[in-house]
Amino acid sequence: MAQIDNDIIKFLRENPLSSSPEIHKGIGKGSYATVKRAIANLLKNGQVLSEGQRRATRYQVSSANQLLGHIDIAAYFEKEIDERDIQEGFNFQLVREILAEVDVFTAEEANTLQQLQEEFRHNIAHMSPDVYNKEMERLAIDLSWKSSQIEGNTYSLLETERLLKDKETAAGKPKDDATMLLNHKEALNFIIDNPDYVVPLTIARIEDIHSILVKDLPVERNIRQRRVGISGTNYKPLDNEHQIREALEGMCNLINNKKNIFEKSLLALVLLSYIQAFNDGNKRTVRIISNAILIANQYCPISFRTIDSVEYKKAMLIFYEQNNISVFKEIFIEQFKFAVKTYF
Repeated sequence: MAQIDNDIIKFLRENPLSSSPEIHKGIGKGSYATVKRAIANLLKNGQVLSEGQRRATRYQVSSANQLLGHIDIAAYFEKEIDERDIQEGFNFQLVREILAEVDVFTAEEANTLQQLQEEFRHNIAHMSPDVYNKEMERLAIDLSWKSSQIEGNTYSLLETERLLKDKETAAGKPKDDATMLLNHKEALNFIIDNPDYVVPLTIARIEDIHSILVKDLPVERNIRQRRVGISGTNYKPLDNEHQIREALEGMCNLINNKKNIFEKSLLALVLLSYIQAFNDGNKRTVRIISNAILIANQYCPISFRTIDSVEYKKAMLIFYEQNNISVFKEIFIEQFKFAVKTYF
């Protein structure tokens, strides 16, 4: 996209329903005629919508662009929480309409992922069952460690390996940290032993996975019935069980109706976190569910081992606040590539 297009999109995100003279003045670049041509092109390819006629015409960013458009992470988080212009409440339209109508991955991104999947299939076809199982074990340890670390677990990767292989707890670490890691491994083993468990995806199956992950931890099971807050954002998740179940049902229908396996897996990652169905353990649950979708379709699972925890959280905050999936999509592609190249 040309720079002037990016400038127009950025301005309209911050100033929706602006006129063309306001856009020209606001971006401070190019002639008015150049800006008008750029707006016309953005209208043509669906990135911008208009309402009104002639001099009363006003423009705003389309839902598809809001979902998939580029966001400068550094610039976004330069603003303090209360300074960011965000969508504070859950957007039912995102699940019911917008995501149902768009392909989350571009043709180029989908091709890249599919080539990596073919590489995975080729590689495992030449692996003995023993070697394959050892690599899956290594990935499971890495996933259990990183998924727990993102949630504040203090175990190192080496300590996690000792715990999961030899049941050797680390000295001076909280008991709950060990329990969280052991539960992760148990949940992943359950999915490996029951690869079709999330096909189709249902609320009950999501609750089952969550129950495994929070076993023997001070965490309430089942769909929450009270409000929760999320640190670092003013986004407010749904606050009653009826609406949460409605959102989960919509999410399950959306994912079950999607054809692309990568899209199913990515949407599970972001939407279940966005809904915040449980009082705690949401993101741990989504990482298992997302991998369960991959495993059920004989796709390479993802460990998330190299993702920085802060960058992961920033990508989620952008989705919460802007309903923009582009940053998290990049993480997903990078981590799938890492998994194929590292384990198989």
